[in-house]
Amino acid sequence: MVTTLDLIVGCHPQASCLACRTRDHSICAYCRPEELRQIEAMRFFRSFEPRQTIVMDGEVPDFVGTVLTGTVSLTKIMPDGRIQMVAMLRPGNFLGHPYRAKSSYNAVASTSVVMCGFRRKPFERLLRKIPELGQGLLEQSSNELDAARDWMLLLGRKTAREKVASFLIIFAREKVTQDPSLMKKQIYLDLPYTRAEIGDFLGLSLETVSRQFSAFKDDSVVDPDGKRGVTVVDYPALLAETGNDADGGWLA
Repeated sequence: MVTTLDLIVGCHPQASCLACRTRDHSICAYCRPEELRQIEAMRFFRSFEPRQTIVMDGEVPDFVGTVLTGTVSLTKIMPDGRIQMVAMLRPGNFLGHPYRAKSSYNAVASTSVVMCGFRRKPFERLLRKIPELGQGLLEQSSNELDAARDWMLLLGRKTAREKVASFLIIFAREKVTQDPSLMKKQIYLDLPYTRAEIGDFLGLSLETVSRQFSAFKDDSVVDPDGKRGVTVVDYPALLAETGNDADGGWLA
């Protein structure tokens, strides 16, 4: 059983869901004020430190919830010990499957994470009571399915260069979405993963990932900084390297 921290960053039990900065892109997006008050009465907050396990594969989790801050990696461990990431959850994404007892993946906090949680059974009752909440969950599930298909494409058909570019564009695109002017500027990314972890998730060796970063640096596309930092020097060029007609990104 995981140990959670008592300190909640940016949220507290008295805070109104109406003031939540994550609500507009979470399962609560369609809920009206009176429905949000019902949600407030049932929610609780949990925080996790980097590398802390939130739920293990095969475990019966005691809660489900929305990621408020940080990054959560959903992974599977292969018989030989190799780790494969199957999804990455960012703020607004929902962790857990109502009506399903056991988890089918490991959920690990890649950074400091704060979640807005619900006990499973009461949440199932809440879904039946608030149709808009179910609509939000269905939309999240649809997005998760699309992301899984993109991830299959990335692992199965893309080159090493395209894989690394697609991985980086996820984080760069998030910042560009918040500030479109960054598309023509340099963008610093403090990644939640080391180069070795990126290799594990993309099915590449550490050496291959390092070579791709070096090649991108030689081409003035990105400028690596330490184990996790990287500056996107040319966002349009990085986007073009993903091998996709759109943005090359995948996100649960």
